Amino acid sequence: MTVSITRMDLDASGFRVAARRSKDVAATQRMLALAMVLEGCTRTEAARSAGMDRQTLRDWVHRYNELGLAGLVNRKNTGAPPRKLTTEQEAKVAEWVRQGPDLQRHKVVRWRLVDLRDEIEREFNVRLHERTVGKLMARLKFSRVSVRPQHPAQDVAAQEAHKKTSPAWSPLQSPSTPAASRSNYGGRMKHASASKAA
Repeated sequence: MTVSITRMDLDASGFRVAARRSKDVAATQRMLALAMVLEGCTRTEAARSAGMDRQTLRDWVHRYNELGLAGLVNRKNTGAPPRKLTTEQEAKVAEWVRQGPDLQRHKVVRWRLVDLRDEIEREFNVRLHERTVGKLMARLKFSRVSVRPQHPAQDVAAQEAHKKTSPAWSPLQSPSTPAASRSNYGGRMKHASASKAA
């Protein structure tokens, strides 16, 4: 069965001009394949030139006949679940992460995914899975690796003063025991004569 382009908007040269102007690589290949069809190439040749099979080329011809050049562009995936947070809400979450939690209110010194999940539910009445919050953090360009948090009441100056006045640490010396008097397991061994006497 031959491919039949019934829409007369463009001829072969028109498809090639449109392909040169297009910034969509996939749509460009489809335009060139349709140009080849109009120039008399077989469906197999035209499909192969665009990296598709003959049935797929036929489907794109139907799309073009129905919608014109717009039909040669990939449609957005409507099967993906919609995002549960709006753009404004996601921006608010990003601001929470940048500012860090309030110790008095949130009872934590560093955000965890579970904490953000709970805060999102409190603020926006949206229940997310912890993994979904992790994907949100990745999309917002936040790394999972962070510096060790500091307690708000921590006195850095006092810590430095303590370091300067603290004695140097040294390991304790354990009393040495003659090797002959201990077994491999640390217990005392009987002398051979005592063993025989028993």
